[in-house]
Amino acid sequence: MPELPEVEVTKRGIEKPLLNAIISSIYFDDKSLRKPFSPDLKKLEKARVLKIERRAKYILITTTNGYLLLHLGMTGHLRVLDQKTPMDTHDHFEISLQSGVSIRYNDIRRFGLVLYFDKTQDPYQCEPLKSLGPEPFSEEFTSEYLYSRLHRLKKSIKQALMDNSIVVGVGNIYASEVLFLTKISPLTPSNKITQKQCDSLVEQIPLLLKESIKKGGTTIRDFSGADGKLGYFVQNLYVYGHEGEPCRICGTKIVSTVQGQRSTFYCPHCQK
Repeated sequence: MPELPEVEVTKRGIEKPLLNAIISSIYFDDKSLRKPFSPDLKKLEKARVLKIERRAKYILITTTNGYLLLHLGMTGHLRVLDQKTPMDTHDHFEISLQSGVSIRYNDIRRFGLVLYFDKTQDPYQCEPLKSLGPEPFSEEFTSEYLYSRLHRLKKSIKQALMDNSIVVGVGNIYASEVLFLTKISPLTPSNKITQKQCDSLVEQIPLLLKESIKKGGTTIRDFSGADGKLGYFVQNLYVYGHEGEPCRICGTKIVSTVQGQRSTFYCPHCQK
């Protein structure tokens, strides 16, 4: 699943052709994504694009005729293409611009989301955005905040970091990686995490995510940016996907376990 860096890379990739552009037409097929396409999406036709933002793993496009909210799901990706490019089997949604460019959404498994909000609504106060926690790059994400939230929980620190009501955008890959960087076992109960460990997490989470964004995100299976390029941060992963291989720090074999139905990777020596 694309995580925060991959979504940010996608957002930046579509921003240049979209910003201030006029939408000439909207296309969607008859195959539902996570929710069916709304006929109201057609209201975006003839609108000017005013702003493109990312909130957690969502992309929010503000236009003169309302808002468009996109989520890439498990296998979704957006492409910037010439409108003459033939449609692919799994192309389910398209924004065509007067410039001759299209922003096309492709999703093999169709777990993504495309929602329309009209101008009278505040999308940040609607589902699915209203219950999200702070951005990891924001001033609200402090060590004191994280410590107070974690100490109300008994679930593991790995699962807590992936809880979007606590902090957004730390998905499975980056949760495993940041716990390795801070030498915290992913099995540690959240309410046992110290203030000093929170200091380390709040420092390392933004650094890790920003580094991944710089390298185009992480391509594990099929992620690529809006320009079709793969993400190369996969080369920087210390533990994720490296089960049975020697730790790059101490040489101990990386092990994996399952937490909350997701694979967790860690070094049992470095992360006691």
